[in-house]
Amino acid sequence: MRVKSFFDKATYTVSYVVSDEKTRDAVIIDPVMDYEPASSTYSYESVEKVVDYVKDNGLTLHYILETHAHADHLSGAQELKRQLPGSKIAISANITKVQSTFKEIFNLINDFKTDGSQFDILIHDEQILKAGALEIKAIYTPGHTEACCSYLIEDAVFTGDTLFMPDFGVARCDFPKGCAKTLYNSITKKLYTLPEETKVFTAHDYQPNNRELKFESTIGKSKRSNIHINSNTAKADFVQFRIERDKKLPAPKLLLPSIQVNIDGGRLPQPESNQVSYLKIPVRPKNKST
Repeated sequence: MRVKSFFDKATYTVSYVVSDEKTRDAVIIDPVMDYEPASSTYSYESVEKVVDYVKDNGLTLHYILETHAHADHLSGAQELKRQLPGSKIAISANITKVQSTFKEIFNLINDFKTDGSQFDILIHDEQILKAGALEIKAIYTPGHTEACCSYLIEDAVFTGDTLFMPDFGVARCDFPKGCAKTLYNSITKKLYTLPEETKVFTAHDYQPNNRELKFESTIGKSKRSNIHINSNTAKADFVQFRIERDKKLPAPKLLLPSIQVNIDGGRLPQPESNQVSYLKIPVRPKNKST
């Protein structure tokens, strides 16, 4: 198995192409659409880099795997699927819960479906996906969101936002329907039960203290030294820490556009009569919670 990473500095996102070196079967995890919020413009530079890699290496793309509906970048899944026909977009079946939550928050039109039909495949916990010679096991790891899902491929697990590098910790839990208790269970009862030598590939690296980019660790290293939750961390301590820390965190800068696009399978809103797409931005009093 070969793992190729693509780092988007603007959102600190790491996307991956995972392939079998012999058969050239491949999957892509957490692709990025480039979006500039100040001008509200988008492009596919990040997608093009991935597409070029797939084509240059003669890979056959089977799946585009989303670890969850990200709140910090817009998904490039639809453009990838357009340029690499035959591939399918997959996400946790719990995306329907996230869709229902945010349909209400954004007051989306009545014909926005909350059945997950915007995606090609809705994955269930411990389901096995076959991508040619590659075998992918889905591991539900909710807490950050209800639909977080990690993917175990051979001796590597792709954890999305659930588990970051040991020196950065784990995901926040203050998004709608997020839960610190659930995240604790996802990490300690699922990820931390994997063999300690299992490689961990995270969806982001925020380069704390301006260190160099790092996105690969192991389960063993995280159990020993993750700054938020290691093998000795008590649930009550973690929950209290997470609640207090999350109160101080600013909202992700691309939260509002990202969620609207990502719960719709990475699609931009349908253009209106002037052929321009528009995102909805709720306006609320500052002291009112989401």
